[in-house]
Amino acid sequence: MKFSSRVDIAAPAEFVFDQIADFASFEHAARRRGVSLRRIDALAVPGPGMSWEVGFHFRGRLRQLTAEIIRFERPAAIDYSGKSHGFELLLSLQITVLAPGRSRLHVILDARPRTLGARLLLQSAKLGRSRLERSFEERVATFGAALYTRFAAARSGTRDGVAPQAQPWRRGSAG
Repeated sequence: MKFSSRVDIAAPAEFVFDQIADFASFEHAARRRGVSLRRIDALAVPGPGMSWEVGFHFRGRLRQLTAEIIRFERPAAIDYSGKSHGFELLLSLQITVLAPGRSRLHVILDARPRTLGARLLLQSAKLGRSRLERSFEERVATFGAALYTRFAAARSGTRDGVAPQAQPWRRGSAG
């Protein structure tokens, strides 16, 4: 099952890339939500080969996932590969420069079953696909708005950064 969404952000591609490559921040946010993370690589600088063991509760059970960065191209893209008992996942974050100070973040999530049980779970999820797509698009749009807020804060030199009244981001068409 594949999901795709785009969001336009009033921030330079380099800034957007630096934010999506801030792994320490994402690790901290995940831990606050009860996710256990453990780095299993020895890389000193971010790049392909960075990997994590991830544990989280979903539908009342503890799930395990191994995630690895398979592509790291500054400032254009980061791709993650993930494997769990039942699924293989690919998360692709692609940044396109629209204009100086404006960029587009394209997020693609592809989940593929590895077991019969996972295949049945995906088949039942396809019945509610429109709801799942809407939720995915809303999360990407919210993430884009948060990136703009961080950029506005960095640009103004304030910690909170008050965003202008005009809409700083626009959700693009899914593709």
